[in-house]
Formats: sequence, structure tokens, C-alpha cells
Amino acid sequence: MNGHQDSTAERIVADALDAIIYAGHDGTIRLWNHGAELMFGQSAQEAQGKSLDIIIPEKHRPAHWRGWERVMASGETRYGSDPLSVPGVRKDGSTLSLDFTIIMLKDAGGEAEGVAAILRDVSQRWQETRELRRQIRDLTQDRDADTR
Repeated sequence: MNGHQDSTAERIVADALDAIIYAGHDGTIRLWNHGAELMFGQSAQEAQGKSLDIIIPEKHRPAHWRGWERVMASGETRYGSDPLSVPGVRKDGSTLSLDFTIIMLKDAGGEAEGVAAILRDVSQRWQETRELRRQIRDLTQDRDADTR
């Protein structure tokens, strides 16, 4: 890319409302954009240099790191074409529902360098879907009770 394209790409990443995060091979956060600041409640200065654990709910960390190690060792992931849906945690400890896609970054020799993720908070949609399912279940139960 030329200088203008680099500058444009940097501005897009920096200003995107979706969270854009890059973690190196060891799972340490190297890039944390403004969208990530808004979503997770931590500034770039607070997040960069820390483990991804700061956004992963504690009970999900063992599974996350098993998968991370497998991906870093193989350089391959089964994720990448379809968004993943996972819970996340904010600085204040509250949880959120996330959809995200990942981009594997590899060095010139094809070895995994790290992973970039583009994350979107879908908590409201998830709550609405849950409420609709509850309403459908209640209506179905009422209908079944009326036919007995």
C-alpha cells in the first residue's frame, strides 16, 4: 500500500464503531481501536499489552486458550467464514453478547503471528430473540392447554 492507502486504512480501523482487536501469537493485545474502547470500557492504553482474558468471561477462558493454542500451532482455524457468537465481559464486569469474525495473520514463512478480530455487540438482538422464543413457548403452551 502507498502512504495514502495506509493512512486511510489506519483511520478506518481507528474510527470503526465495531471493535477491532489484534492479539499476537501469545494472546497479548497489540491493537485496540475506539470501537473496542466503547464496547469494553477500557482505553487502548489500558488494554494494549494485556491478555485477551480481559474480555473473555472467566468460565470460558480454558476452552478459549485450548483453541487458541491449537490455532497458533497449526496456523489454521475452522472459523473465518461465518461469524462466531460468544459472550464477552466489560471492564465493569457486565457481560455482553458478541458476534465476531477473525483474520489469521501469518508471517512470510506461513507461521501464525496472531489473530485480528472484528467484534459487534449483539446483546440487544440476543435479548429480543430470547424474549420472542419465550413468547412463542408461552403461546404454544397456552394453545396446547386449550386443546386438552
